[in-house]
Amino acid sequence: MENFLNLILDPLTGLLMKFKLFVPNFLAMLVILLVGIILALIIKHLLAKFLAAVNFDAWSDRKGFTRLMRKGDLWSKPSAMLGTLVYSLLVIITLMSGLSALQIPAIDHLVVQFFSYIPRILSAAMILIIGYMLSGFANRAVLIAAANSGFHSAKLLAEAIQTLLIVLILSMVMEQLQIAPSIVFAAFSIIFGGIVIALAIAFGVGGIDTARRIIEKEITKNGDEHPKDEIEHI
Repeated sequence: MENFLNLILDPLTGLLMKFKLFVPNFLAMLVILLVGIILALIIKHLLAKFLAAVNFDAWSDRKGFTRLMRKGDLWSKPSAMLGTLVYSLLVIITLMSGLSALQIPAIDHLVVQFFSYIPRILSAAMILIIGYMLSGFANRAVLIAAANSGFHSAKLLAEAIQTLLIVLILSMVMEQLQIAPSIVFAAFSIIFGGIVIALAIAFGVGGIDTARRIIEKEITKNGDEHPKDEIEHI
């Protein structure tokens, strides 16, 4: 009879001991979550005031970020969007920190993987932001240069260059995030190569008249620089 009771009570005793060890960890997780969310709200509020002080929304309008958000069906202000992103990131970090306080091996492994992935997310975001700004600058530079040269399809050429740069930037972002790198590389090669071939064909077909005018202009110019000899030889 005593052995039978031990078979029943021993698992219950072990479960009770594990529960006693788990309760402090669970309370620590709750405290971390509470403090982390409060700090995230404070940081979000301070960030909103800072962005308003530096006129971040007006700067986003000039750089084209607001237009990009509208194309993505995002209708909030850029400053509010950035504040929400920062707040969400801080909440996720707080959640992962809280889960690590539980000291469960499987969760600890997940938390370690998440924190090791954060640098990739930040670097990908920097590549995306800086790359988009550079593509906009290249668009304006090509547009001005082509328009000053008298190229009739200056706007089309500028948008094509910007599209090529955006494709390149997106492939770099996905490669940095390690999202199916082999598939991304193959897709980028196909898309980039197809766009280059299409532009070459379009330029070749559409630039025939322009090339003819340039050649005729050069021939005429060279003819004017070397006039014919007015002395007739007998």
